[in-house]
Amino acid sequence: MKNYETVFILNPVLSETQVKEAVSKFEDFLTSKGAQFVAKEDWGLKKLAYEIQHKKSGFYTLFEFKAPAEAIAALDTEFRRDERVMRFLTVSLDKHAVAWAERRREKLKTKAN
Repeated sequence: MKNYETVFILNPVLSETQVKEAVSKFEDFLTSKGAQFVAKEDWGLKKLAYEIQHKKSGFYTLFEFKAPAEAIAALDTEFRRDERVMRFLTVSLDKHAVAWAERRREKLKTKAN
């Protein structure tokens, strides 16, 4: 299984419960495909650099996980089918990116405390 990182943007007109429901839907989908979560971050409502579907902001979420390659194609299809998702990007992480992500998470933990 390879390491992956996915960032997706949800429509800003959704309520907080709808956003949590959408995020948990994708979490459950990945775990059903055999993925193991490393980290999950909710970045909240952020302003977009440019308008997407006439919206100027969106709810950002980051998933970092290990999964088989077949799960990624299925996840892309699931993102495209869900109208709440405005944009998404999934990238494969090499060993240097995994190490950087670990350092970043540690820095965020110490910053929060």
